[in-house]
Amino acid sequence: MIRVNGKARPWQEGMTVSDLLKTVKNAHLYAVVRINGDTVSRPHFAETRIPDEAEIYLIPMIAGG
Repeated sequence: MIRVNGKARPWQEGMTVSDLLKTVKNAHLYAVVRINGDTVSRPHFAETRIPDEAEIYLIPMIAGG
């Protein structure tokens, strides 16, 4: 089990950030993910595995000026 933005979600052995985002609505909005306090950026989503019991926060891209 993992927690994503405070909500429990099922976990799978070998799960990557990309795998997780396939299950999230509007996944294209997230440029950065925090896993147990470590920041992972989009270029590394496919190679970054999520450990069991991870605390994950999806951080959307924000534009401004």
